Amino acid sequence: MTHPLKTLWDKPSRLVVGLMSGTSADGVDAVLTKITGAGLDTKVEQLGFYFQPFESAARQRILEVAGGSFGGAREVCLLGAYLGKCYADAVRELLRQTGTEKVDLIGTHGQTVWHAPEQTPYLGGTVRGTLQIGDPSYLAEEFGCPVVSDFRVRDMAAGGLGAPLVPYTEFILYRREDADVALQNIGGIGNVTLLPAGCRLDEVTAFDTGPGNMVMDALVTRMTAGKLSYDDGGRLAASGRVIPELLGWMLTDPYLEKKPPKTTGREYYGEDYVRALLARGDYPVVDVVATATAFTAESIALSLRRFAKRMPGVLVVGGGGSRNPTLLRRLQEALPECRVQTQEDLGFSSDAKEAAAFAILANEAVFGLCNNAPSATGADHGVVMGRVNL
Repeated sequence: MTHPLKTLWDKPSRLVVGLMSGTSADGVDAVLTKITGAGLDTKVEQLGFYFQPFESAARQRILEVAGGSFGGAREVCLLGAYLGKCYADAVRELLRQTGTEKVDLIGTHGQTVWHAPEQTPYLGGTVRGTLQIGDPSYLAEEFGCPVVSDFRVRDMAAGGLGAPLVPYTEFILYRREDADVALQNIGGIGNVTLLPAGCRLDEVTAFDTGPGNMVMDALVTRMTAGKLSYDDGGRLAASGRVIPELLGWMLTDPYLEKKPPKTTGREYYGEDYVRALLARGDYPVVDVVATATAFTAESIALSLRRFAKRMPGVLVVGGGGSRNPTLLRRLQEALPECRVQTQEDLGFSSDAKEAAAFAILANEAVFGLCNNAPSATGADHGVVMGRVNL
């Protein structure tokens, strides 16, 4: 009997959809790519992008479940099925907009609702774990192609943190022989990848720098009683003033001192952190938003100064934070010796970058190629991440 993946192996190029819904829980990024080859020979062409926002009630439910103190087995089960259908809706619209009848492969990150990369006391021992939900079976059933999901678990089983995963794809696509490249994603969490000139995969450094938009988003939601979920264009932060004593307290965060490999998420910078921040004093919330914006920029700058072997000449910013000019200005001020650019400045798409990464990771998985970066995640060795739903 012919192996169900043989048709993929025999094709010189494949139409692959990548899906990402991140810690901001704002919606689903869906990208259609044409991938030629595999491994270091991979070439990627973006053919289309679609963003499907979550309904406000769905976003609120995701944030409640991800907070760790709400819901149980029933809630996670139903939310996972709901998200699986949302992902299928996003792919359906992406294919409609691009006039595409059939794709060869789908890679889906899923929605992280808990990530415990450090040893955690449990049932008399300690365990580490991660959970991304959004049932891939709905995608496989509707689109009739293999679907790769649950990427993080295998890296953690091999001793890694299960994050960050994008550095492997950045090594393939952005590595240069003649210059250091630093890539900073600013989603809910900020993460940076450092690619020294002419580096090997085992020389790639990547880690979470701290909060990206997460704390800012939570403050804006509180400030506007839910009418806004983020600081559009950085206008609120621009209208406030940075509170020096509050920023100073934020910069004492022990996570910033921790050496890579390291990762963090909503379990650290979620509601408890925001409550502690607001409890520091009776400040105007708009000033706290301005301070949180400055903190994101300063945490990125500190990360580069502490953990980069040498300061890169250019920092390329992607993710939702790249559309916040106030944040970019703060970042440039914090890094006067480094030119801050966006993915768009290089002719790429900030919106599609992470979703495209999961298209590439899925492509590597079906070819049986190791697709983690152990130097970034801390894994003992390279592994093939992703469960394949045929």
